[in-house]
Amino acid sequence: MTSFHVIAGASETLEHTKIRKIGVSDLFDALRRGVDDFMIKPSHIVFLCLIYPLVGVVLAAWTSGANALPLLFPLVSGFALIGPFAAIGLYEISRRREAGLDTSWRHAFEVRNSPALPAIAAVGIMLFSIFIAWLLTAQLFYQQLFGPAPPESISSFINEVFATGRGWTLIILGHAIGFAFAVVVLCTTVVAFPLLLDRDVGAYEAIHTSVRVVLANPVVMAVWGLIVAVALIIGSLPVFAGLAVVLPVLGHATWHVYRKVVDSSPPARPAD
Repeated sequence: MTSFHVIAGASETLEHTKIRKIGVSDLFDALRRGVDDFMIKPSHIVFLCLIYPLVGVVLAAWTSGANALPLLFPLVSGFALIGPFAAIGLYEISRRREAGLDTSWRHAFEVRNSPALPAIAAVGIMLFSIFIAWLLTAQLFYQQLFGPAPPESISSFINEVFATGRGWTLIILGHAIGFAFAVVVLCTTVVAFPLLLDRDVGAYEAIHTSVRVVLANPVVMAVWGLIVAVALIIGSLPVFAGLAVVLPVLGHATWHVYRKVVDSSPPARPAD
């Protein structure tokens, strides 16, 4: 039975994963491979990802009242912050297909048997903490502009947001704040979960490697973040239903981005 370890890997030592520089063309190749993974057995992928748009619809219904209406956009957009964790099963499917193993949908849940599960959980908790921090920040920012009283109605809320100066302040600065949270998530988890599924390197090295990947490929990773954001927006337009296709493609593509940017040779241990 494997030992319980979170920060470091199974060897209890911190190891430096080797990374590569890639180009924008590699991103589009990863997307092509992601689409290919999705097309092989789309039924099990849709089964996994219908949960995501379903939760989005439930949240939209729950916040349709005036009291929670200001939180609708932060809740929906905040899903992108926990997306890397939600796609773990998709990374596993792509990993198995790459290795020539069975890719039945049930294997998406085999992450529970991963020796890196404690580290995966730790990074997941970090993401959920960022998600909660985003919601609290968005709520506080809204209250600073509009006060603690809830909107009188949906129509009055829409009018306040789109027809007043403070409404446009909410839109512009709110997006800027959300962008800052998204950058933090991109920098810390762009390859963290695929790396932990592939190698039991520990939570610290998974996060550290993601940061190093972004620093080594700033323009390419910025383009990747833009691709993800645009794809999520497009997938959210038809009452979130499009996410049942967009999410698996992005999830599979993320695995292939990881393969391109992280060297497959064994990681090196730092000098004492």
